[in-house]
Amino acid sequence: RRGAIDFDTTETKFRFDDNGKVAEVIPLLRHDAHRMIEECMLAANVAAARQLLRKKMPAMFRNHEPPSEEKLEDLRQFLAELGLQLGGMPKPTAKDYAELLEQAKGRSDYHLIETVLLRSMMQAVYAAENKGHFGLALEAYTHFTSPIRRYPDLMVHRAIRHLLTGGTPKTFPYGQAQLQTMAEHCSANERRADEASRDSADALKCEFMLDKVGLEFDGLIVSVNSFGLFVELADIYITGLLHITALDKDYFHFDPIGHRLTGERTGKVYRLGDAIRVQVAAVNLDERKIDFVLAGGGTAGGSAKGRRQSRRTGSKSRPQSEARPIAEGAATVTPAEVEAPRQPSLTTRDSGQRWRPAEKGWGSRHPARRKRSSSKKTAGKKSRSRRARNASGKRRS
Repeated sequence: RRGAIDFDTTETKFRFDDNGKVAEVIPLLRHDAHRMIEECMLAANVAAARQLLRKKMPAMFRNHEPPSEEKLEDLRQFLAELGLQLGGMPKPTAKDYAELLEQAKGRSDYHLIETVLLRSMMQAVYAAENKGHFGLALEAYTHFTSPIRRYPDLMVHRAIRHLLTGGTPKTFPYGQAQLQTMAEHCSANERRADEASRDSADALKCEFMLDKVGLEFDGLIVSVNSFGLFVELADIYITGLLHITALDKDYFHFDPIGHRLTGERTGKVYRLGDAIRVQVAAVNLDERKIDFVLAGGGTAGGSAKGRRQSRRTGSKSRPQSEARPIAEGAATVTPAEVEAPRQPSLTTRDSGQRWRPAEKGWGSRHPARRKRSSSKKTAGKKSRSRRARNASGKRRS
């Protein structure tokens, strides 16, 4: 009724065999019971935020600001190409987003529209000043329900307890400036925790794919960048990179607004949401990377005829013989709560219900970590050899 946005996204979990190896990557299903719990948690969080504001109590709030003007303009241009329009412009509300999603249901490009809408969002953060929660369509919001595992929730409990024991805002031991510093620290640590969770999930996914090099899979393009395509394999929810050098022998233009790569000579289009068939080319367990190449006869998208001219990538395709690291500094657009094409819904993430981050972690890490140069490795080996000789034959750790 309030117009909150509920993106239909997929979380995953691992099923292990008797030897502790990943046997399967399967989706986590949301049932009515989950939604009821989410709504109860949201109600508790909202009640806590309102009480703190009513008493003018210093506290940590959970803010999710509206999309920036730049992102809204890009979104407007993208939707115009599809014959769609986001209501409420230039300042749309969450209800406008929800109505557009409802309007797009049943379309063949629904997943594409949903993904682009999600990526137009800002990221939710903790702050000492309440600015409301755009995605949940709430004027005030905080995290209250999980004090045993989230420090902001514990701080909210302290503030409420202070009020219940007869304290006043002036006698609360935490001031506004101190709370803001703590909120920024908690926001940064939240991102670090998400990154660590994705890292471990990526390692398990790479291990699962080690014996599948050379096999072909149907997939879906879930991200388009100037350096290539991220493809999620159907039914196993694992994502890898199809580098631009592994595409058709052509010069590709990158259109960041249309989320597509277009071949200059062939007119071939690779677009977000397109189906594509790929072959697993390489799996690098150390770097959490999975690389794909086009499968024989694999196709995606269509002709560029009638579509808007886009920008060059500045890269020409060439044969790919090995897994290539992604250029340092390359980054994807960040959705509202977490940075990924397929994420838990805004409602799930900010209700306080425990969840496992889903596919932000490209089966390949992104951007790739810097490798230590071979010269440094060689120098390290020589140094260890000298230490071993100096130890008169005794082994040193």
